[in-house]
Amino acid sequence: MRALILTHPAPVETGPLREVERARPKPQGGEVLIRVEVCGVCHTDLHIVEGELPPRRGGIVPGHQVVGRVESGALDVTVPAVGTRVGVAWLHRACGRCAFCRRGMENLCVEATFTGYDVDGGFADYIAAPAAFVYPLPDAFSSVEAAPLMCAGIIGYRALRIAQAARGDRVGLFGFGASAHLALQVARHWDCEVYVFTRSEAHRALARELGAAWVGGVGEGAPAALDAGVVFAPSGRVVVEALRHLRPGGTLAVNAIHLDEIPAFDYARLYGERGLRSVSNSTRADGQEFLTLAAAIPLRPQVETWPLGEANQVLQRLKRGEVRGAAVLQVTSCPCSSRSGW
Repeated sequence: MRALILTHPAPVETGPLREVERARPKPQGGEVLIRVEVCGVCHTDLHIVEGELPPRRGGIVPGHQVVGRVESGALDVTVPAVGTRVGVAWLHRACGRCAFCRRGMENLCVEATFTGYDVDGGFADYIAAPAAFVYPLPDAFSSVEAAPLMCAGIIGYRALRIAQAARGDRVGLFGFGASAHLALQVARHWDCEVYVFTRSEAHRALARELGAAWVGGVGEGAPAALDAGVVFAPSGRVVVEALRHLRPGGTLAVNAIHLDEIPAFDYARLYGERGLRSVSNSTRADGQEFLTLAAAIPLRPQVETWPLGEANQVLQRLKRGEVRGAAVLQVTSCPCSSRSGW
């Protein structure tokens, strides 16, 4: 099978992903083999490829927003059945035994492994994944539309919850990529007034199209203080500036797996019982809740597609902020607009 591998982290401008031929993975106990149709490209992939996240193993296949069909399963797997369309997300497996797992916090599992980081991901023709950790996909979405839901959508939904965004709140989104453009649609479904802070004129235009009440830069004066906010940009400076827009008692969630250094700031920006919380991974419950909500709204992901072989170029566009909405790699020649339930 074809697979794009990362031998050594390097700037994406150097084209660090290399196409190779590999043996098709064999599903182990509890796993299914999935023929990949499409795979989303995420900022986490960028952090992995460029080494901002420390490498876990050499020759990894990135990609953790995977949509495909079950090709086969281990002998102990009966669901999902062969031919079923499923999604694979960032959380590959959790132990189910540690204190975090027992509390329903498997996103913090001490033995958790992650797709495209600890185990091979979806920048390939096939992927193996635990049957208990793949998702049923709503009929409402084509495979291309479903791909960004598997991480950008799920983690954006969790970030809104961590920020304690409630119906009718004024919510700020700082940075406006794949995750934020989906979180905005969820917040609008909750009748929230959404302010979007971004430098990109293209991203500002998309935010307005999707119903943002105000769009501007993080250094500008917004019309009113925020009840809740989510920082999507991997910038400590943006975190500090975002606190300036938060009302006393509000919560700011930082939705970044990698963040550069947070500069020193005046304690007055945090004082007043403002909350500052990080967002770490997601649980299967998050994914199930979000996918049900996404179909009910329904969300409309804005997606740009490229062939698998252009992954290096797509990562470069992502780094430069040139992707409008979400980026998705077309892996196989398939009727990827087809829809299938569990």
